[in-house]
Amino acid sequence: VFFTDHIIAMSFPSSGKQSFYRNPIEEVARFLDTKHADHYKVYNLCSEKGYDPKYFHYRVERIFIDDHNVPALQDMLKFTASVREWMSQDEKNIIAIHCKGGKGR
Repeated sequence: VFFTDHIIAMSFPSSGKQSFYRNPIEEVARFLDTKHADHYKVYNLCSEKGYDPKYFHYRVERIFIDDHNVPALQDMLKFTASVREWMSQDEKNIIAIHCKGGKGR
C-alpha cells in the first residue's frame, strides 16, 4: 500500500512458513531494490520480532511498539526525527514502514 509517492506501508516481511501468508522478505527486498535502489529505508515498528537487516542493505531502523498499543512519545519523536533526516538527504528517498499486519501501528 502506498500512502504517498514516498511512504509505503506493508505487513511484516517474513520468511519460512509465515511467508505463505505475509510478505516474503526476499520479494519485498527485490521490489525495493528494483523500484527504489539505494533510496529506501525500512522501519520495523514490531516489538515482537525482527529479521536480518542485510536483506535491506542494513537500512533498517527498529522502533519497539507493542501490538494494539499506543507508542511512547519518545519513540514517536525518535521515529519522526529519523524519517525527517532520511527524507532530507535525497528527494528520491522513500520509507517503507511495517508492523506485523501492516495497519495497526
